[in-house]
Amino acid sequence: MTTKTTTGTTPRLYGRDAELDAVAALSERLSSGRSGVLLIAGEPGLGRSALMDRAVRDFTAGRVLHTRAAPAERHLAHSGLHALLSSAPSPAGAPPPGTTPSHPVRTPGGRAAGGPAPHPPGHETFTGLAGAGARRPATDRRPATDRHTGPGGLPPLGLPPTLPPPSGTPPTDLLDLLERADRNRPLLVCVDDAHLWDPLSRAALGFAARRADSVPAVGLLLSVAGHRAGAPDFAGLPLVRLGPLGDRAAGALLDDLASGTADPLVRDALLREAGGNPALLTALARRLSPAQLAGHAPLPRPLADGPALNGVVGGRLAELPPATRDLLLLVAAAHEYRPDGCGADAALVLRAARAAGIDPAALDAAERAGVARSAGDRVRFDDPLVRRAVHRGAPLARRRAAHARLAAALDGDRDRLARLTHRALAAEGPDARLAAELASAAVAPDVRAEPLQRSLALARAADVTPADGSRAARLTAAAEYARLGGRPHRAAELLAAAREGAAGHDAVRGGAELVRGALALRDGPVADAYEALLMAAALLDPHDPEAAQGARFAAMEAAWAAGDSASCLAALDPRPSRPRPEDDDFRTGMLAALTGRFGDARGPLRRVLDRAACDDDPLRLLRAGAAALVLGDVAAACRVNARALAAARARAAATLVPLALEHLAYAELRTGRHARARAHAEEGLRTAHRSGQRNVVAHHHAVLALVASIEGDRTLLAGHADAALEVAGPHGLAQAASLAEWARARADLGRGMALDAAARLGPLVRPGHRRGHFAVRMLMAPCFVEAAVLAGECAADARTAAEEFAVWAALGGDPQAPAQLARCRALLAPGPEAEALYAHALARHERAGGDFERARTLLLYGKWLRRRRRPREARGRLKDALYAFERSGATVWAEQTRAELRATGGAAARETAGPLARLTPQQLRIARCVAEGATNREVALRLSISPRTVDHHLRNVFALLGIRSRVELSRLVAREETVGAG
Repeated sequence: MTTKTTTGTTPRLYGRDAELDAVAALSERLSSGRSGVLLIAGEPGLGRSALMDRAVRDFTAGRVLHTRAAPAERHLAHSGLHALLSSAPSPAGAPPPGTTPSHPVRTPGGRAAGGPAPHPPGHETFTGLAGAGARRPATDRRPATDRHTGPGGLPPLGLPPTLPPPSGTPPTDLLDLLERADRNRPLLVCVDDAHLWDPLSRAALGFAARRADSVPAVGLLLSVAGHRAGAPDFAGLPLVRLGPLGDRAAGALLDDLASGTADPLVRDALLREAGGNPALLTALARRLSPAQLAGHAPLPRPLADGPALNGVVGGRLAELPPATRDLLLLVAAAHEYRPDGCGADAALVLRAARAAGIDPAALDAAERAGVARSAGDRVRFDDPLVRRAVHRGAPLARRRAAHARLAAALDGDRDRLARLTHRALAAEGPDARLAAELASAAVAPDVRAEPLQRSLALARAADVTPADGSRAARLTAAAEYARLGGRPHRAAELLAAAREGAAGHDAVRGGAELVRGALALRDGPVADAYEALLMAAALLDPHDPEAAQGARFAAMEAAWAAGDSASCLAALDPRPSRPRPEDDDFRTGMLAALTGRFGDARGPLRRVLDRAACDDDPLRLLRAGAAALVLGDVAAACRVNARALAAARARAAATLVPLALEHLAYAELRTGRHARARAHAEEGLRTAHRSGQRNVVAHHHAVLALVASIEGDRTLLAGHADAALEVAGPHGLAQAASLAEWARARADLGRGMALDAAARLGPLVRPGHRRGHFAVRMLMAPCFVEAAVLAGECAADARTAAEEFAVWAALGGDPQAPAQLARCRALLAPGPEAEALYAHALARHERAGGDFERARTLLLYGKWLRRRRRPREARGRLKDALYAFERSGATVWAEQTRAELRATGGAAARETAGPLARLTPQQLRIARCVAEGATNREVALRLSISPRTVDHHLRNVFALLGIRSRVELSRLVAREETVGAG
């Protein structure tokens, strides 16, 4: 949460730190005698006026002229300028000459004359929330002062009390008046909704703003609608554009509005419905009763109804001609069929408009008002809230008529689903024939439609279905398509509606449990998902064996995520009565692999992988990718998962896209393609957030933590690891948790902190109840062996892990395993035997490929050679390792290799300059370790020397550099490294 508050009447603004900083910078310029301009742009409800009011209240260095545009006067020449110059009260407190009640004149209490009545005693407007309406206690109030009059009660600007009407060349009027102002104090000119001024006043305002530097200590703070920020009058001005509030800021605002009493589910629903718009969030929170906020009473549906939406954005629609509003309703109704699309079909809207006698030119007024626009073959609203306000704010009869016109304008089999959907949306009551026809079209494989379109069609088919068992089945099917379309909350709502009308049939109940379990698998405790999915399989077995088998595969996935191999076996154990060949092969192969019979697993899993070459079902392709990883064919895993991603995108399956990206990123990590893995995981993180899949988010964070452990960004690593563990803990995601801990340990190892790495990995690798995920344990074993040996501890555990790893490597589940095994044995071997094992490891790396793992072996081999006083040979290995790490983007490992190279006396990139150049390579390595905060014992472990040697070298380092403490050494190293990097 980002919050800026001050005492007194200053409103609280959430999530606007950057914008407040920009306003504060303008005030500082004025205080120092300089001039400045700032333009604030944003859509309705985002807080333009709130930010403007905050700026007015915070400005104490001088005088303020503040006015809001009066839309009714936009056609009166110079009305905007006159309102601004009239905004200063006269010495007696009366309005200046020529001022009418419609002008928003600031009174000493701060309220605009002609505006709403003040709040009851004890409260004041809480403009920081949404620009109006919220309240805060009167105890947070500073004395009202008139800040608009000059010394001795003279009117501002040093102008005569009676202002003549503007005259002369219009664009220069305002600048002339500012130049004639009293320059003893700074002046802040604030114009809210400046785009609503008349053209001549806008021209004068823009002219003055672009030449404000010619007048000392004058600032112009202007606000305009988002679509007018680039208008000629305001073009080129410094701009701050307001966007929706982030999740944390919106949550903090809601907590303030509800005094922290909102039920978590209600809170999530309000935040989701408001979409980061503070005004709408305020309106929605106030619409609910205390019982509804606390979750004790059902919420209204829809949460954001027409009045709530019109209260936020209705001002943009009020002045549009009736024909334009009728045309916009057609656009909004057409958009209902594709809520996530890029707009309504322009040809369809125009056909329906002509049939209704609406001139297509009526859209011009909407474009001028910045409400909607035509873009190619689509018509779209600039603000989604306006679209919702147009549709929900219209009377039900008008909405139905708009859908009926759209249905009549659609013809042909290609538009069958859209036509039937609009007919159902226009229906006035149950229609069994229409419901059956629509439901059939919604699930027809030959109908081209996205999951959300099918979900809408099925939900509407349920609405017009008479009270029978078909209604619950159609709502359940609608929920499944909503889930696939990335709308888990909509899916949950549809499931709840299906449960209310369910007739108790096992097939319907099984379908509902399947959807519920699939939702929990992606965003909930996976143990709950497992049980729901097994229940679904049992209920569906007699009615839909194929769906029952899909439920069991999903249950196995839940158990896999939880690290429960026994539950994986239990989910796969019952064989369906009529299995499909591809499903039976996957089931048989995974059962064999999970029980250690890899020889029996290879044939069935290879057949699964072979079929993937001509498959286009994303779920089957994802299973084929998992089969490839079990087979140890990581290249095939990358290829098949990339195909699954393409198939998910082609079907607009928003739920499957982030899952395919997760599988692809993980496969790329296994092949050593870290940059590709990062790119796919970052995209997966964004798409998983959008589709509400926190479990998938956690796995993407874990993959990104593993990438960061190689690239060396500690802050990024900590952020991703913490984010993964934050979800993994409560949701039981053992695999994501193991990967995140592995990332932390590998980063420690890359920085030479072997003892820390061994301590992290030990519980995950050793047998016992705290062991890591069964599919990740052996992948972590080589890191544990290396860390334990370099730390000089846990030798017995390291040998045990190496022998267990040897058994696993023999199964062929990982192409890198044979080389890693030889490296582990070299680390554990006595002197003469180690060299042959390192050579064997490098030979196996050549067969397996992968720069990163080969470079790690080269680094360890180079260290071994250096300790045996063979610097020439060590330099060759270390240089090879350095270049391989650089190719892999393994920054932290490359730094460690450079340090080893310096210790051999060999040249390395980024040679040290300055005072540190006086140190020997070994002294420099010790200095850098100490500067990172390592103790003498930790330095000794990193560099494979004794603590006494470290102490001896450190005393010499202090003497050579003329310093007396480790703190001074840390500062010196940091300074020299910064200079060197620059």
